[in-house]
Amino acid sequence: MDSQTVRSQQTVQDEPTAGRLKPNSLGVLGILFFVLSAQAPLTGIAGAVPIAVAIGNGAGVPAAYVGAGVVVLLFSVGFVAMGRHVVDAGAFYTYIGKGLGRPAGSGSAGVALFAYCAIQAAMYGLYGSIVSGLVDHYTGLNVAWWVWVLVTMVIVQVLGAAGIEMGAKLLAVFVLAEFSILIAFALVTLFKGGGPEGLGFTDSFSPSAALQGAPGVALMFAVASMFGFEATAIYGEEAREPRRTVPRATYLSVVVVSGFFAFTSWMLVSAHGASQATAEAGKALESGDATGWVFAPITAQFGDWVGDVGPILLATSLFAGILAFHNSANRYLFSLGRDGLLPRRLCATNRRHSPWAAGGVQTVLAVLFVMPFALLGKDPVLTLFSWFSGVAVLAIMLLYFLTSVSVIVFFRRERLDTRPWNTLIAPVLGALGIAGAIWLILANFTTLIGGDSTTATWLELAVPAVLVLGVVAARVTRDRATPAA
Repeated sequence: MDSQTVRSQQTVQDEPTAGRLKPNSLGVLGILFFVLSAQAPLTGIAGAVPIAVAIGNGAGVPAAYVGAGVVVLLFSVGFVAMGRHVVDAGAFYTYIGKGLGRPAGSGSAGVALFAYCAIQAAMYGLYGSIVSGLVDHYTGLNVAWWVWVLVTMVIVQVLGAAGIEMGAKLLAVFVLAEFSILIAFALVTLFKGGGPEGLGFTDSFSPSAALQGAPGVALMFAVASMFGFEATAIYGEEAREPRRTVPRATYLSVVVVSGFFAFTSWMLVSAHGASQATAEAGKALESGDATGWVFAPITAQFGDWVGDVGPILLATSLFAGILAFHNSANRYLFSLGRDGLLPRRLCATNRRHSPWAAGGVQTVLAVLFVMPFALLGKDPVLTLFSWFSGVAVLAIMLLYFLTSVSVIVFFRRERLDTRPWNTLIAPVLGALGIAGAIWLILANFTTLIGGDSTTATWLELAVPAVLVLGVVAARVTRDRATPAA
């Protein structure tokens, strides 16, 4: 036996066995809770809706959520059609690679990983600020925001390695808690006939209401609130009967999320009064606490205890989102390692079939994203949260667009599904809607990140830069990639 053969065998022995994610772990509801956690409903309502009302189309914001839901639903038709033939934790990058080729798929993998890490880092910024404030308020202990973030990163790493079922159960508790208070408020307001001006259905959903003010800004925030629903495909390998579970979870996620945001924002507008909602939201923004526009009517409805519970629920909402995106990102790393585009050690799993190695790398990436802002003394909300949430939304919308195009190309070439609506018409309409959303995001990007034009330009350029780096990485690793990649 020659020395080269010995070295080859030794390399194989040293390399960890490619892990396998645990099958049959999640049903429709389990996947749904991961998606809803990624949405961080209370964060989306308390953070985005007041801004959309103040500088968007005022009382017509609920219509923007309906519009965003329609666009994402059209996208989902092709997304689901392709998911019936491609089941992989890589989701976007696998779909895009199947249709547009391996370099485009690898580039999109970089964009997806960047998007998930960026949105998680953004959530860490807001989370750290809120937790630091809560601890100071209740104990008088003044600890820097980033200390709580580092502690939480350790907890998230442990929970991520504990298995997907553990994460689903924990997220279910947090999601139900934040959903309950918002839905309870919305239903009580509805059954009481609305606020001082009634329900005001036409004030929020008529064409004139939807198009007043700056509807593009409102639609931009509405689309941003849909971030994370694509996790339904990421968990396909761990789903029970994925060919049935993933489509159901996808459609249910889009309908539930868009319906929830439209209904809750409508009841909030009604509670303030359609004619006063915009002015009240503007005052809340000027005060520096936009969440007051949301919590004030809820407090008036249920009592002062909401003022104490609200910030705690906001913190748990962010924690749930952080854990959800940790699981999404480490599954991307796992899939890239398995396909040979990143070191194969990333596809190692523990006894619970959790991608522990990929999870560790994801946690390191989270530290690298967050700590520069801490070391430079930047405000975690005005910089870390605002900048990274904006760039993450731009990145994910690019992936939606590329996926829609890939679906069209894939089914024109493979002919595995010949239904025109599912494989051509809906994907084309979805791609056009998403392209319009990208244009709106770029046109209002400075507003979205709450920064200056220079910062906005650098963040915008980061997305295509990551795409190019992914393409280059694909060419560098071409020889070691698996045929499936």
